[in-house]
Amino acid sequence: MEEFDFVIVGGGIAGVSCAESLTFLCPDSKIGLITSSPLIKTVTNLVPITKMLASFDVEERSADTLSSSNPTLKIIHDSLIGLNSSLHTVLLKTGTILKYKKICICSGAYPKLIPSENKNIIGIRDTDSVKDFQKRVQNSSRIVVVGNGGIATEVIHELKGVELVWVIKDDHISATFIDPVAAEFFQDRVFKRDVNDSSPVVKRLKYTVEDELSKPEKTGAALGPDWHSKYDLSGSLKTNTEVTVEYKCEVDSVLTLQDVRDCVEKDKNWPVFVKLTNGKIYGCDFIVSATGVIPCSRFEMEDGKTFKMGDDGGIEVDWKMETNLPDVYAAGDVCSATWDRATHWFQMRLWTQARQMGTYAAKSMASSLQQETFYQDFCFEMFSHVTKFFGYKVVLLGLFNGQTLNNTYEVLLRITKGVEYVKLVMKNGRMQGAVLIGETDLEEMCENLILNQLDLTDFGEDLLNPDIDIEDYFD
Repeated sequence: MEEFDFVIVGGGIAGVSCAESLTFLCPDSKIGLITSSPLIKTVTNLVPITKMLASFDVEERSADTLSSSNPTLKIIHDSLIGLNSSLHTVLLKTGTILKYKKICICSGAYPKLIPSENKNIIGIRDTDSVKDFQKRVQNSSRIVVVGNGGIATEVIHELKGVELVWVIKDDHISATFIDPVAAEFFQDRVFKRDVNDSSPVVKRLKYTVEDELSKPEKTGAALGPDWHSKYDLSGSLKTNTEVTVEYKCEVDSVLTLQDVRDCVEKDKNWPVFVKLTNGKIYGCDFIVSATGVIPCSRFEMEDGKTFKMGDDGGIEVDWKMETNLPDVYAAGDVCSATWDRATHWFQMRLWTQARQMGTYAAKSMASSLQQETFYQDFCFEMFSHVTKFFGYKVVLLGLFNGQTLNNTYEVLLRITKGVEYVKLVMKNGRMQGAVLIGETDLEEMCENLILNQLDLTDFGEDLLNPDIDIEDYFD
C-alpha cells in the first residue's frame, strides 16, 4: 500500500491549485493527485487587478507535466470510489488502495441536465462536452439554450450562423450575475447579430498535450474562462440570425416528432422538440442544458461514517476547509462553506473561488500537519470576480446584487450606452457592492470603500460624477 502525506482528488482548478501550493509549502512531503482525465487545469498569467481581484489564464495540459516539474508530486490516473476516514485510506476504481495523512476532495461538479432520455440534450462542462457541442453546432440551424447563468450567457454571445431560442426562468437575461438594468445595457449585443461578425480572440484557454493525445479521452474538469476562444462555434446558416428569448418559463417536456403531430413546425422534421411552461413548442437540432451544476460529493464510505452535507448537495466545510471527518478537507465546487461568513462574502461556484479555496485548503492542511498557527485568508473578506459577458469586461464586488440585504438598499447608477455600466449598492451611506461593466477603472476604489465601510453620505450622487476624481479621496 502506497503512503502519502497529502492526497488530492480531482484535476480541476481547485485540485491543481491545492497540489501546486502543497509542493511549495511542503517541498519534502509526498503528494498524490488523483485524476480520471489525462488533462489537468492550471492557473497561468495571474495578474492582480486589486488586492482582492485578479485575472488569470487557464492552461490545460497533460497531467504528467505537473509531476515532471514537481518531483514530490505523483499523478495517479484513476478515480476515487471509496473512502475510509478511520484508516486514512482511499479505494480507487482499479482496486488500488492508498494511505494518506491528509486528503482534500476537489472532485468538482457535473451539469444539472433537463430530465430526459433524449440524446439531443447536452451539457457543457468539460473539454469533451465542448468538442461534442462544436461538432453538433456545425450542422445545426436552430438551438434551444436553457439556463441563465455564465455558460448560457457565453453560448448565446458566441454562437453565430444559428437561430437561438433562449429559455430563462427570470424576467431578464443573465440574472445570476446582473440586474434588469444591466441586462438592458447588453440588449444590443444580444439581439443585433451578424453572421460575419468575428469577436476578437481572447487567447486565455490554452492546451499543451504531449504523449496523451493517443489515449482515450475521459471526463475532465470544468471549463475555464474564455473556454469558447479556441472553438469555431458557427452553425450552418449563412444569413444573419436572431435570438428569441422566452422569459419567465421553463422546460415542461422534451418531445419527439411523433409527439407533436399538431405542431406548426412538424414539417421541419426537427430531431427534438421542447414544450415550454408558457405553452410554446420549439423544434431544434439539439438542446443545451445550462441550468447549473450538482456537486460530485457521493463516495462509498467504507467505515460507515458520512459527510455532513449542505442543502445544495455539497460537502460541508468549516473555515479551515475541513469536513466533519478528521483529516478530510474539501475545496471548490464540491464543498459548501458553512462557517460564519464575512458580511461581504458569499459562495458561488466560480473559477475564482475554486482557485482561492484550493490554495487556501493547501495552507490549512500544511499548517495542520506541521502543527503551525493558521489564520483565515483575506480573500474570504469580500466576494470578487472578473469575467467577460458579450465582449465587455465585468467586475463583481461584494454584495453586487444586494444579496442578504433584504431589499433595504439604494443603488447609484452611471450608464454610458455601449461603453460602460457602473452600479453601486449603498446602505446607510456605505458601499456594500458594485457591478462594473466596461473599462471603468473603478475596481480599486470600490474594493477599498466596501472593505473600509467609510460613510459616503456627504458625497451623495457625486460619488459617480465623472467630473470629480473620487479616487483621489480613497486610494
